[in-house]
This record gives sequence, C-alpha cells and structure tokens, in this order.
Amino acid sequence: MKKAFRYLMSIVFYGCFGFFLLLFHGIQWVCFYGFGYKAHKHSIELLNFFLLRFLNLLGTRISFDHPHPILANRSIIFVANHQSTYDIPPLIWYLRKHHPKFISKKELGKGIPSVSFNLRHGGALLIDRKNPKKAIEAIQHFGKSLSEKKHSAVIFPEGTRSRNGKTKPFQKAGLLSLLQYMPDALVVPISVGNSWRFAENKYFPMPLGVYLKIKVHPALENIPEENEKLLQIIEKTIGIGVEALQHQN
Repeated sequence: MKKAFRYLMSIVFYGCFGFFLLLFHGIQWVCFYGFGYKAHKHSIELLNFFLLRFLNLLGTRISFDHPHPILANRSIIFVANHQSTYDIPPLIWYLRKHHPKFISKKELGKGIPSVSFNLRHGGALLIDRKNPKKAIEAIQHFGKSLSEKKHSAVIFPEGTRSRNGKTKPFQKAGLLSLLQYMPDALVVPISVGNSWRFAENKYFPMPLGVYLKIKVHPALENIPEENEKLLQIIEKTIGIGVEALQHQN
C-alpha cells in the first residue's frame, strides 16, 4: 500500500512539476524579451517557489539554515556540495537577493523547458566538461562579469552528484579560477544534506517525507595569495557540515 502511494504521489508531483516548467517557459520568454532582466529574474524565483511547494506534496520538509547575514551589495561565491537535481530550487529561492548564477554542463542548455531557457538567458555559464582548458577560460570571463555586476556565482566543485550523501573530493581548477577572477567576492560554503535520497531510485518513485537540510556557513574573505589554503578550509567546512546534517533528525 505504501509503495503504491509513493507511485501515485510521484505521478502527481511530476505532473505538477512538468506543467509548471512548460507554463513558466512561456512566462520567462515574455518577461525576458518584453521586460528585461529584472522581470525574468522574478519569474525564475516564482517558478522555484512553486517547485518547492511541489516537493512539499511529497511530505518533504526543507530547512535552510542561514543564520549569518551577508551583505547584498557584494559578489559572493557560493560553494556547495551536490547531491541531486533538487539541490537547485532551494538555492535559487533562498539566495535570490544575491543574484545567484550557476555553472552547469552545456548539455543542460537545450531541451528542458524553463531550465534550459534560464541557463541560456539568465546569466548562468554553460561549460563543455570534455574541454577543460576552454571551460577554465569561460569561468574566468564569467567571474569577471559577475564582479562587474555584483552578481554571485554558485559552483559545485565535486564535479558530479554524490549518490550516497558523502562528499566527493573537490575538482579545484574551476573554483580556483573563480577565486582568482572574483578577488573582491566573499566566499560562502554551503552544506546540503539528504537531497541524495531523491535520486535513490533514479527519481522514480520519489521518496516520501525527506528532510532536505541546507546549512549556510559564515562568509570567508577571499585572499588571493591564500587561495589554496582557503580552498582546503571550504572543502573541510562543507564536509563536516554535510556529515552533521545527515545525522540530525
């Protein structure tokens, strides 16, 4: 009975999720081409607000622990571990005042309603992971552009999603490039816990009653001559945070 209910709720969830992706693809188009960046940004925020509510249909609780105020007039490099697709909506919604822009693989730039449009037009960076040299050059230009606009970057330095909740070793080149080309940015580590459970069965059926927990750690100053040391601190902070979140009720 419980398994059948999971399948039923998963169908309801994906029905709502898919419909809103299609609906907001059109809304984004109108906002972007008709009214510009601010309108498009608000449409993305509203879409992700609804996506979080659809997670709630599955009994998902979401805790976003952000106890440390961050100045909104500075660029920020948000560094997070990556566990599933559903890391993304809460980061977009709860960090919205910081204009978060994601670094994503280029394959996501086409074919996905709403998501692909936003990645292409909302300020994200799409990189070719098969061409690391070109990807690093793109990240450097991306960092410069964000610094000029006082927008923020979101990077998942593990390079791929964790399938069991344990953090993977950082792939350092991309993050080091951001630190170098956004020298005035604050650096904020973020730990994500329990999101991996959504992907346990390859996203179907979806689990019920997941407690998705996100911990925002204190901001760190970016000191260019100490980037290697800073990277170690970030990686350790995120890892300890994830471990703590996995064991909380």
